[in-house]
Amino acid sequence: MDHKLRKSSSDRAISGVCGGIAEYFGIPSLAVRLIFIFLPGNLIIYIILANALEDSPPSL
Repeated sequence: MDHKLRKSSSDRAISGVCGGIAEYFGIPSLAVRLIFIFLPGNLIIYIILANALEDSPPSL
């Protein structure tokens, strides 16, 4: 299996960045979303990751 950091195709709230990070590290996506809420500069980091990360292939 290809273990690469990508945006999630199934766990998406806005663009799948937090879901993709959660899948990569094997943690709940809620934890990643809470970290992003309290992280300084969160909007800039999120926008950069949303544009830089590839979409994961859709699962069947």
